[in-house]
Amino acid sequence: MAWNDPDWGKKNSGGPPDLDELWRRFNQKLNALFGGKLGGGNGGAAPSPGGKMTASLGFIPLLVALIWLGSGFYIVNAGERGVVLRFGRFVETTQPGPRWHLPYPIETAEVVNLQQVRTVEVGYRANVKSKVLKESLMLTDDENIIDIQFAVQYLLKNPEDYLFNNRSPDESVHQAAETAIREIVGKSKMDFVLYEGRSEIAARSAKLMQEILDRYRTGISISKVTMQNAQPPEQVQAAFDDAVKAGQDRERAKNEGQAYANDVIPRARGAASRLLQEADGYKQRVIVSAQGDASRFKQILVEYAKAPKVTRDRMYLDAVQQVLTNSSKVLVDQKGGNSLLYLPLDKLIQASAASSAPAAAEAPSGAPRASAAISNETPPQAEKLEGTSRSRDAFRSREREVRP
Repeated sequence: MAWNDPDWGKKNSGGPPDLDELWRRFNQKLNALFGGKLGGGNGGAAPSPGGKMTASLGFIPLLVALIWLGSGFYIVNAGERGVVLRFGRFVETTQPGPRWHLPYPIETAEVVNLQQVRTVEVGYRANVKSKVLKESLMLTDDENIIDIQFAVQYLLKNPEDYLFNNRSPDESVHQAAETAIREIVGKSKMDFVLYEGRSEIAARSAKLMQEILDRYRTGISISKVTMQNAQPPEQVQAAFDDAVKAGQDRERAKNEGQAYANDVIPRARGAASRLLQEADGYKQRVIVSAQGDASRFKQILVEYAKAPKVTRDRMYLDAVQQVLTNSSKVLVDQKGGNSLLYLPLDKLIQASAASSAPAAAEAPSGAPRASAAISNETPPQAEKLEGTSRSRDAFRSREREVRP
């Protein structure tokens, strides 16, 4: 069967459809849609093939124009801004919502997310174990090398500056972060960076990064700098640990010495203050005692001038009483008395102890009534004296009995 047979499609109902018939149906639908017919007409006769082609060629530009105009619609979500460019030049910034601009190639629109938190990693990638040594190794002020990894989080505050003022703003953040942290670490000591100054270094680095980025008008705002890790290089880790232990031992010895000094110095100062007060008290006591002795001597001199013999006897008796008060002897005045003498030594010792205190404080008002003085004697000595006196009395009595 020939392929150009006009009856082929009718004879074989299962073959491919007629293209002319399909095109005719499509034109009819378009005519019904626009409320008329697109070809020249002979009354109600079917359009000619030339009329069909003219109708189709007139509809295609309209369809293309509609599609082209519809390509200018775009949507700006919450937290985003739309930047419209006309022939590559900035025109305006649009707010969230459905928006439209002249289609390409006249205008284009770029949507920028201002609320998205972006992160730049310095010294590592994705994990602190995946170190980038050319970024993490830094020199401190005391000429030590440390290994630092940190992350920088930032937001966009100006979409125009972010898109047009820098070729690669994210790379600018990375370079500014590395520059700032190297400057801060280079002005700090190693111990300060590793231990107590990590938060301060992060804050100072964030401030310096923001100043650099604002100077280049990148439209970026630094939100947070996080120190992930800070340690000495692995090659000197063991030596650094030994140095840290030595420093800890030094601090412990210093604290122990300070504690000992805090314990000894106050006690020494207290003892010195006590000695000074005792010396001052002794000085005052000696001065007052000397003044009292001088005053007493003057008073005695006045009385001595009035009655020399009486005053002299009185002074003699006072001296004897003072001497015998501190003596352990018992003196008995037995003029015209009996040879048998009873001495209650225990009562005499008690009486002497009771009278010794007031006798030392003030002188007696009258002449001494007794010529015996007893000092504080222990009970065994008193018993010994009493036994000796009794044995002597017994020996004398036996001699008297033997005489004719």
